[in-house]
Amino acid sequence: MDAEPYLKGKFPEGFAWCTATSAYQVEGGWKKGGKGLSVWDTFTHSPGKIKNGDTGDIACDSYNKWKDDVDMLINMGVTHYRFSISWPRILPSGKKGHLNQAGVEYYNNLIDALIEASIIPVATLYHWDHPQALEDLGGWLNKDMADYFNDYARICFREFGDRVKWWITINEPGILIRFGYIYGTFPPGFKSNPGTHPYTVGKVMLMAHAKAWHTYDDEFRRRQKGSISMCLHSMWAEPEDPRSVLDQEAARRHLEFDLGWFAHPIYGGGGYPKEMERQIERKSKEQGLKKSRLPRLTEEEVLYIKGTSDFFALNHYTTRLVKHKSTPSNQPHFELDKDEETSVDEDWLSPNEAGSWIKEVPTGLRRLLCYIKREYGNPEVFITENGTADPGNVLDDTGRIRYIRSYLDQVLKAIKWDGCKVIGYTAWSLMDNFEWSEGYTEHFGLHSVDFDDPERKRTAKASALFYAGIIRKNGFPEIDFDL
Repeated sequence: MDAEPYLKGKFPEGFAWCTATSAYQVEGGWKKGGKGLSVWDTFTHSPGKIKNGDTGDIACDSYNKWKDDVDMLINMGVTHYRFSISWPRILPSGKKGHLNQAGVEYYNNLIDALIEASIIPVATLYHWDHPQALEDLGGWLNKDMADYFNDYARICFREFGDRVKWWITINEPGILIRFGYIYGTFPPGFKSNPGTHPYTVGKVMLMAHAKAWHTYDDEFRRRQKGSISMCLHSMWAEPEDPRSVLDQEAARRHLEFDLGWFAHPIYGGGGYPKEMERQIERKSKEQGLKKSRLPRLTEEEVLYIKGTSDFFALNHYTTRLVKHKSTPSNQPHFELDKDEETSVDEDWLSPNEAGSWIKEVPTGLRRLLCYIKREYGNPEVFITENGTADPGNVLDDTGRIRYIRSYLDQVLKAIKWDGCKVIGYTAWSLMDNFEWSEGYTEHFGLHSVDFDDPERKRTAKASALFYAGIIRKNGFPEIDFDL
């Protein structure tokens, strides 16, 4: 994609400058304060699941060092902080009968400290760490999970909603489904039914989100006056051959499976994207099935889900080239349903040695924002994750600085030139942490964490200082750097 000169200018007044973490990745304290087991506790303690046998038992020790986390946020000058609440820390059994008051107190302390520091809390209810007790009942393959989640959400609204005005129900359902139910590298580690389980879980998660949104809307919104959304991940998809109609259609299809799977039922016309429905129905028939592997949404369910969002929460990291590739239908599989092949351009930059799946294609974010504007009626978009990784304790992280600068430049252009309603940006992550199946081998943090130090010493990287400068100026009123 063609490089453009940086745009000099400021972001809109009141723009949200945010950074983020998630509970299992930073908290530790896996058996402390009455917390129940999460699926990640169980999964990481199973040999061979995580690189180097790493676990989140201690992680960044934010369960004990949350005051240090708040100090880092204050020093950067962020206006918002996105964190997640650990479901088993609130409800050890996953069910509403046993509220863990120590868990409630932990999040009350964090939230109160943020408010005192004039930092707006953005709370994610579910960042992949549901109670093991509910997984034992079938987890997200059990339709009752939507009700369990709603009960948990109601408790969080009741306990924290007087101070938390920004809520995210579920983080990146599509990513969890891919790695938890297709490749088996996230809990619950399933990969035996990659043509059915993903779609079953997808529907249950849509219903869980919708139930929580309606509960907030019916019972809490009038008094608490907050906003609530589901957080969706999407790469940008560029046709490998822009002149090929088949590749253009494949790129569009990729976006419908990646983003539209959840965005269309919530922000679009209701129900699944039509091309996604047609693809899976055709493949299912070719496999001799009497009905589509994509579970039907009834008219009542379509209406119940449609419109259940107050803003568009978007996680974005990189771009892929997509070409059409007809795949055999003899094997039911989510990936084969898409009839595509993805790749990267060899000329795209890699910001760092780690995170090799991330290529620096900032124009992809702008094109994705314009796509959302066209497809979903130009909603207010809060970019809730964007970032890149380095391989170790790199303090002079110029690759990350260039990445953040380049992507924010495209966000500013999307706002000023394209009319996209972007209301906030989140740099992932506040600090190096447990990076899921990669353990501690990938570091996404603006701050380094010494995992060999029992005190888990935090040190600001150059990117933290750079990001603080952008926040202080609310953008780029002058161009005074060269990366």
